[in-house]
Amino acid sequence: MQYHWDFHSVWQYRDLFIFGLWTSIVYTVGSIILGIAIGLLTCSARLSTWKMLNWIARIYQEIFRCTPLLVQLLWFYYAFPLIVGISIDNRVAATLALSLYVGAFYAEIFRGGIVSIEKGQREAAAAIGMSPAQAMWRIIMPQALKRMLPSFINQSVIQFKNTSLVSVISVADLAYMAAVVNGQTYRPLESYTVMAVLYIVVLLPMMQAADWLEKRMRKSD
Repeated sequence: MQYHWDFHSVWQYRDLFIFGLWTSIVYTVGSIILGIAIGLLTCSARLSTWKMLNWIARIYQEIFRCTPLLVQLLWFYYAFPLIVGISIDNRVAATLALSLYVGAFYAEIFRGGIVSIEKGQREAAAAIGMSPAQAMWRIIMPQALKRMLPSFINQSVIQFKNTSLVSVISVADLAYMAAVVNGQTYRPLESYTVMAVLYIVVLLPMMQAADWLEKRMRKSD
């Protein structure tokens, strides 16, 4: 039996797809901003000479990098409220999980970029009278940022795809809205094809930009 495509039925619900796509973008941008802050704090803790601070930061990183994001979303929405004794909105749970998850990866990207700079750079900065903080911001960070940027962009692109998982806790993102449209039209092929196309439309330019930037960085080395 030949399948007859019918995008007209799905097109009537285009507002839902647009709303879902916008929601996915908002969660991506919001979690990236929070993730950068978390990543910088965690990176600072990992580079700290305080062993306890270093230990706590490393435990956080290992927990969030070694467990699936789906598990973290379900835990923050269903289990965490039992610990704190208050109900947590699904949007708050999604934001927490996404931000802490990407923050753990950002922290490693930041740390890796900083420690990749040769020790002699710090010694040279100290020799001309710079404090450790001055050496970090004037000598180390400008070089480290160049090395961090490609990995940072790639992780941010992945984060947009990760937002599709928030649909499991009923956050109205693009994946959730595609399921809603499918429930209304009974056209799963068309509904999820539109969803896939929208992800490609947003992600393809980002991935191309990341590849271009990485090639440019390599040429400038």
